[in-house]
Amino acid sequence: MSLIIDCHGHYTTAPKALEAWRNQQIAGIKDPAAMPRAADLKISDDELRESIETNQLRLMKERGSDITLFSPRASFMAHHIGDFNVSSTWAAICNELCYRVSTLFPDNFVPVAMLPQSPGVDPKTCIPELEKCVKEYGAVGINLNPDPSGGHWTSPPLTDRHWYPIYEKMAEYDLPAMIHVSTSCNACFHTTGAHYLNADTTAFMQLIQGDLFKDFPTLKFLIPHGGGAVPYHWGRFRGLAQEMKKPLLDTHVMNNVFFDTCVYHQPGIDLLNTVIPVKNVLFASEMIGAVRGIDPTTGNYYDDTKRYIEASKILSAEDKHQIYEGNVRRVFPRLDARLKARNK
Repeated sequence: MSLIIDCHGHYTTAPKALEAWRNQQIAGIKDPAAMPRAADLKISDDELRESIETNQLRLMKERGSDITLFSPRASFMAHHIGDFNVSSTWAAICNELCYRVSTLFPDNFVPVAMLPQSPGVDPKTCIPELEKCVKEYGAVGINLNPDPSGGHWTSPPLTDRHWYPIYEKMAEYDLPAMIHVSTSCNACFHTTGAHYLNADTTAFMQLIQGDLFKDFPTLKFLIPHGGGAVPYHWGRFRGLAQEMKKPLLDTHVMNNVFFDTCVYHQPGIDLLNTVIPVKNVLFASEMIGAVRGIDPTTGNYYDDTKRYIEASKILSAEDKHQIYEGNVRRVFPRLDARLKARNK
């Protein structure tokens, strides 16, 4: 039997004290006298347990998943708010909470780190938090926001040397990065219905346009939400790469780019697994996340993505094993090492 490893989970159910502290921090940007200290935030282990046991862990047990790679709430990252010091303090608090959850539920949750990104700030400022999360918290991956501006896209493409300080650390620590934007502050783009999916598609196109993996051949990127528009427009991307005189996509990007199964209906999952090679697909649900309701056509939760994998008529038993466990452990080597050590 495969372990069912969900590679895309966020702490969306954190105790309300976290949001209250964040609101104070935001107020403190204009009124420094109101700026709270990190030490002012008090959340007990019992509060953390309750927030997990009645939410994520309950659903994991009901749906039959074993492990969730757990990072701070994506929409809460809000890198466009304040300056680097604001983002740094906020990232440290959120990462510590995910680490504490992983210590309270070590069999079920493994931390993935948020970075303290800030628009116009050199990404190398993120390195201390990244290293702390790997060395002290056991983080097995990072979330990388390609647009810290929150919908205005003021950062260079992901293939630009601007991002190389982070890539060097990813290569050093064998860390994959999930490409994940945060809240949209541009009214044209709904955060989860447009901005997230736009970013997934944009990131993939940026990688096609460049030659990043010549410089970083071991780099691994996870593009969430089923890759945005990528599987649906696979012929367009292949054709554009061809016109740019790039190598075929299977060698140009597909040794380094992976997609998750956060696609919330059967035809979408079937399309993903028809177009994208099985070796590039990782199981994920993003629950409890953007889509929390029940699909009236099935009577099941939209984000119960394991049901779609199980119902697939095109995936073999071995394919399902690779999606549920094998690919996740290959893309997240530090997770693989952690699981091997646990089983000794």
